[in-house]
Amino acid sequence: MGFTIAGMREIRTGSRRRVRPAESTAVAEYTGLWGWDVVPGARTVRGGSGRPDCSCGAAGCAAPGAHPLTAGRELAAGATLEEAAAAWARTPGAAVLLPVGRSFDILDVPEPAGRGALARLERMGLPLGPVAATPTGRALFFVAPGAATGLPGLLYRTGWDDARLDLRPLGPGDHITAPPSDLGGHGPMRWLRPPTLDTAGRPPQARLLLGTLAYACHRAA
Repeated sequence: MGFTIAGMREIRTGSRRRVRPAESTAVAEYTGLWGWDVVPGARTVRGGSGRPDCSCGAAGCAAPGAHPLTAGRELAAGATLEEAAAAWARTPGAAVLLPVGRSFDILDVPEPAGRGALARLERMGLPLGPVAATPTGRALFFVAPGAATGLPGLLYRTGWDDARLDLRPLGPGDHITAPPSDLGGHGPMRWLRPPTLDTAGRPPQARLLLGTLAYACHRAA
């Protein structure tokens, strides 16, 4: 791996100690331990009018603080702590974004429904992957790649295709903001179920979670 969890917060060089920003240590954990690619992302900044603007500098940005930086260099899975720190030094203050559709897809549901479904899935003993929570009240369930394109068929086969569900998939071309970064200036992302060595690289198939998630969303609606 090139580093350990205990040694990620700081690196000693001789008698000098260099403290790493939280983002760069998180990036090293995501690439080196969990096997995920990471992309530097934009942040929201306070504009001259007092309203939030995007750090990308584009006037009228459609997704302020929630998209990759064009000048940022993507870090591939396996990058070391030093490589993560160097990449984030080139884009200081960048948010940590994870490309979706490679190691995982996402099922995005309201957080209350997601918490209820998560508790039920744990009681049932079903395999689970990481689950993140946004400051805007959403729960993001990590599932195996292919869920985004296969969701309509799965909903049809499980009888939920006619229901109005606040459940949407994220797949190739999408990105999610990862803890500890903030999402569009709303507040920090957090883990409801953190990644582990067993779950990060092998998230469950969406079909194993979909019925419970759909039922929780239906009840919440």
